[in-house]
Amino acid sequence: MSERRIEKSIRRIEKKIASSAPLYMAAAVWPVMALLTPLYRLGPAVLTLALSAAAYRAGVKLFPPTVVSIPAPEKPIRTGEAATDAMLEKVRSDLALLPQLDDFIEDEALSACIRRMERAGAGILHEVSERPEKARQIRRFAEYYLPTSIKILSAYARMEQRPGENAAELRREVEQNAETIAKAFEAQLDSLFESEAMDISIDIEVLKDMLKGDALN
Repeated sequence: MSERRIEKSIRRIEKKIASSAPLYMAAAVWPVMALLTPLYRLGPAVLTLALSAAAYRAGVKLFPPTVVSIPAPEKPIRTGEAATDAMLEKVRSDLALLPQLDDFIEDEALSACIRRMERAGAGILHEVSERPEKARQIRRFAEYYLPTSIKILSAYARMEQRPGENAAELRREVEQNAETIAKAFEAQLDSLFESEAMDISIDIEVLKDMLKGDALN
């Protein structure tokens, strides 16, 4: 299912994971040298220390650190309103479950709807984070629509491989309504821009009238 996941623009950081092999190579020098020379004497001890350091450097070259790319930690949402911050953090936490559910669900049509929910949900989160005055518009989405959708999809994921008519009926019902749920997410995002679109339309009409009045049209 992972190969069908939506490509998302998530900020990532590179992290180096050091191999333990160089340490083992350095440590292995000491018991070997203890069999060959008295380490309680200064000369052999210094020689063993130098050989151990050389073994460590050789190990670093032979077993370089593994570089992995991981998602960067998300910054806490700070809108200046504690209630809004808490609501948006809950939305972000719930949205993070969608790609996990996508990994478990094999039905391609349902998976496509989940990706639409991800995109719309990310847009909603971003818009309200930038303009917290719109928080009241998504309260029902945050408190009911999103968590209920997660609950429904979680039930589907649990039942996807289970036999029996009850499990099959649940799957059919979810599959039949997935498109409706995805459209609801997209409608919620679209509604956040409704007032702005109306204001722009009014501004355009006023501008046209002014241009006409000034004989510039």
